[in-house]
Amino acid sequence: MLAMTTFDNTGMKTTRVGFGAWAIGGGGWKLGWGEQDDADSVATIRAAIERGINWIDTAAIYGHGRSEQVVAEAIAGYPAADRPYICTKCGRVWDPRTRRACRRRSSRPRASAVSSRTPCAARRGLR
Repeated sequence: MLAMTTFDNTGMKTTRVGFGAWAIGGGGWKLGWGEQDDADSVATIRAAIERGINWIDTAAIYGHGRSEQVVAEAIAGYPAADRPYICTKCGRVWDPRTRRACRRRSSRPRASAVSSRTPCAARRGLR
């Protein structure tokens, strides 16, 4: 059993360790980690979930949305109640289009937590 904690003031119980999905965004962009095999990424995410990880960190900037798409593919087979929290980030200016695009790419009704690189602009939504 992994150690749990409460995420900020949301009431969400999360594992102290999550899954970081930056690298699975692939290459072809300035901060990319190089090409990634999507099947390997999906298998890795599912292995993390099966071992108790209950949150995934992603962002629209990771592979220009590719990370969110791969995360969506990985969690698609799980019942909604068993899916991990999806924590995403957006830029300095809050834009509702960012949230809608994240929902579309990650196949979630809403992101579990959305943070901004500017703390005063942070917004949160519960799963």
